[in-house]
Amino acid sequence: MFVINIPKTFLNLHKSIKKIRHTIFFVLFLLNFTNVSAHDTSNEALVDVLAKTSLSWDGSPLPDYPRGAPQISILKIKIQPGVILPLHQHPVINAGVLLKGELTVITEDNKTLHLKAGESIVEVVNKWHFGKNEGNETAELIMFYAGTEGAPITVKK
Repeated sequence: MFVINIPKTFLNLHKSIKKIRHTIFFVLFLLNFTNVSAHDTSNEALVDVLAKTSLSWDGSPLPDYPRGAPQISILKIKIQPGVILPLHQHPVINAGVLLKGELTVITEDNKTLHLKAGESIVEVVNKWHFGKNEGNETAELIMFYAGTEGAPITVKK
């Protein structure tokens, strides 16, 4: 039989380390529990990024913002089924969200974008295009224009 003599100080150190380890686990448990409660999202706003880009929907880079006093325009646009908008262009950056229906946007060089409800659009700037509602319900969208005071946001051909 083989007997190992372990000094008492080593046993006391082992017990102390064990107590410290249990204390650390307990503190981590409490921190984790507190962290979970702090991230309760029931009282927070949820944010979905619908668009964040420096390009328009056709891949063209957006221009610099115009000089002058800024003027933001927010339009709610309704396009009845079967309606084809006239050829037009926007001299300012604009973007929006299709709330209801469907919308097709076509540039003068025949690039085409089909939008469905809930989808966003970052419009082409200084390019002739038109929109048409090929669906069976009114297309409804909200558009935001970053222009300047006294300057048009849409120019018809």
